[in-house]
Amino acid sequence: MTVDRHRLTMSDTGRDAAEHYERAVDALLFFRPEVTDRATDVLRASPGSPMGHVLHAYLAVLGTEQAQAAAARAPFARFRAALDDARTTARERLHLAAAGACLDGDLHGAARLLDELSVGWPRDALALAAGHQLDFLTGDAGRLRDRIGGALGAWDETDPHYGPLKGMYAFGLEESGHYEQAEEAGRQALALNARDVWGVHGVAHTFEMRGRFSDGIAFLDAHVADWSAGNFLNVHNWWHYALFAMESGDTDRVLDVYDASVLPHDSGTDALAMQLLDASALLWRLLLAGDAQPVRWHRLADLWAGRADGPHYAFNDAHIVMAYVGAGRIADAERLVADRRRWLASPRDAAGPQVSNRAMTADVGLPVCAALLAYGTGRYEEAVELLLPVRHRLAGFGGSHAQRDAVHKTLLEAALRARRTDLARSLISERLFLRPACPYNWLARARLADQLGRHAEARTARHRAGHPAGPADSA
Repeated sequence: MTVDRHRLTMSDTGRDAAEHYERAVDALLFFRPEVTDRATDVLRASPGSPMGHVLHAYLAVLGTEQAQAAAARAPFARFRAALDDARTTARERLHLAAAGACLDGDLHGAARLLDELSVGWPRDALALAAGHQLDFLTGDAGRLRDRIGGALGAWDETDPHYGPLKGMYAFGLEESGHYEQAEEAGRQALALNARDVWGVHGVAHTFEMRGRFSDGIAFLDAHVADWSAGNFLNVHNWWHYALFAMESGDTDRVLDVYDASVLPHDSGTDALAMQLLDASALLWRLLLAGDAQPVRWHRLADLWAGRADGPHYAFNDAHIVMAYVGAGRIADAERLVADRRRWLASPRDAAGPQVSNRAMTADVGLPVCAALLAYGTGRYEEAVELLLPVRHRLAGFGGSHAQRDAVHKTLLEAALRARRTDLARSLISERLFLRPACPYNWLARARLADQLGRHAEARTARHRAGHPAGPADSA
């Protein structure tokens, strides 16, 4: 049997295949596109490698691409059916079970199996990376932090993979509210490898959550050569850059970033869901601010429509609805909501796998989609009533705090437009005490004060937002 660089046994895997596997894991940790080719090389060198098949399965799921997951199921099932488990190790059997659960749609079950694996084999970098991404997709902040924190003590700081683990830990700390500690961990990761784009991402999140937008731009500018191209995360980190610019009031810069680095230039069938998601999330924030951007919305809606996604990941569904609503394609948004309702109502095999997306759609995704549709058609009271019961459960359909803030802002905007002044006051107060430096929060307070006829208070709030003259905010 072959062993990997961390002395973990790999059954039915030759030396050449093991070397390809090491390159693939390295590329995965640093979000480099060659991970796909290196994973293919593993199975070309050793077609019966359990870890090679596991790696393929994880890659097919973690990008939330429905077509990739569907295409991977049958080959993985054939491999599992022919595999003699007695030839595999206990660690590999846990990986095989977790990978199978992923392909079956049981993301939560897969995450639990990888928990068990990481306790027994804390130096399994693939288990940590795949588990960390599953925690992100399911919005589990505690696991996002503790999965990595529980393993770090077993790692030597001189190991080349210690840095990306610290980058992962930075993100888990940030999502759990430990912002200063998260920034420190992210900067440590970057000191070990400046091209750790997940570490860049973790630090950027800490600036977003603390309302330090100019610091966020300065940080990303200082590291731009290391994160801005050649990796799977460059679009998302540009999205963070655009968020900082938006909060700073620089809409021209936001649109420049959107056009150059966020909006896909591929055809609809090739555009990745995560890239389209960032585009939707950015334009939706502009729409909430009264900036319609119809041309950009129409192109984005066409890209989403070209994918023809079914019920695969509820978080993506919400961003598809944003695009349809933003483009004025209300019938398309209504069809998606109706389709997801039919899917939830359809019978399912009680003995079959637990599909995480069913609960994610039923509990959070569908109410959010319906609320976005209601907001986009001027039914603000309905949007409020749909979002209020789920606003403290939004993590249940995945994403980060920064990403889910688009939904929280939709609730606040709907409350303002529905003249739900008590609710708006409470929501604004929550936001201001969490991020008192955030201009959006002060502008929302100014708009509410104007609604209530408190114009002096509105002027003060606008001054706090850095807009002393005050835009003619509509409500």
